[in-house]
Amino acid sequence: MTTLKQPGLLVMDVDSTLINEEVIDELGTAAGVGQRIAEVTAKAMNGELDFAQALAERVALLKGLPVSIFDQVHQSVHFTNGALELIQTLHEHGWKVGVVSGGFHEVVDLLVADAHLDFALANRLEQEHGVLTGRTTGPVVTKQIKLNSLHEWAQECGVPMQQTVAVGDGANDLPMIHAAGCGIAFCAKPTVRAQAPHRIEERNLMRVLDFLD
Repeated sequence: MTTLKQPGLLVMDVDSTLINEEVIDELGTAAGVGQRIAEVTAKAMNGELDFAQALAERVALLKGLPVSIFDQVHQSVHFTNGALELIQTLHEHGWKVGVVSGGFHEVVDLLVADAHLDFALANRLEQEHGVLTGRTTGPVVTKQIKLNSLHEWAQECGVPMQQTVAVGDGANDLPMIHAAGCGIAFCAKPTVRAQAPHRIEERNLMRVLDFLD
């Protein structure tokens, strides 16, 4: 059983898990296309759409936004109740904490600094002359990339898989949730709740500790 008493690794999703909001929805609101983006986001997170296709569709709607929007969005999002306390508690017990996100490094990196996270991986938005082009650059963070990150970071930390925890709310989190020593659906979409080994229905990330011996 996964235990707090030995060093381990927690990997979690960002949007609607580490934070209460969906960053791409916040960007969409700033671009005046919030409702259109939110509808695609909901379908993608419930597994009704291919994630990479849904991402490209939403990012295209952000074309023309100034890059200054990232600081604005960073100021508008909120850490989920218990998130910072959970990270601090795990660090005190010798754990490492990482996030892997279908969102964007431009905002995730600011959250990483705020929360003192050890690892982070997210998508990158292409920029030209200080505005977004409506495209991403580099590999898209898919469910397979999320799973790979869990394995790679565990190996880097010298942590056995039974000492890993994965937490997320969307369909693209399911592979890492199943692979971890302790996989948790956090206030998740119905598809994810039905398939995850463990569930947290309260928006309090400190409840993750309930599953650690």
